[in-house]
Amino acid sequence: MPVPEEPIHYEKTALSDLQGAWENLRESVVEHHPFPAWQRLLLHIDEGMSWESVRQPDHMRETALLIRNIASQADVPEAVTFWIDTVGQDLEEVFAAIAKGEIP
Repeated sequence: MPVPEEPIHYEKTALSDLQGAWENLRESVVEHHPFPAWQRLLLHIDEGMSWESVRQPDHMRETALLIRNIASQADVPEAVTFWIDTVGQDLEEVFAAIAKGEIP
C-alpha cells in the first residue's frame, strides 16, 4: 500500500476559521479562570468541538447557543465573550457556505 503524499497547499475554509475560533474560546476560558461557570463552559466547549458536533452542525449551533446563555448569566471576562461571539459568527459563515454548496 503506497503512502499518501502530504499536501503542500491547504485551502482556508469557513470550517477552518470555526475550528480556530473554538480553540481560541477554550484557551481564553482556561487562561482567565477561575470565574463563575468556567467549568460548565469548558464542558460545553469541548462538546461543541467534538466529532459528533462537527458531523452535526445543528447540534454545534445549539451548543454554541447554550454556551452564550451560560456566559450571559455569569460574570465572564470580556475576552471570553469576544470568542463566544466569534464562534457564533464563524458558525453562521459555515451555514452560509453549506447553503452555497461550498461545504458538502
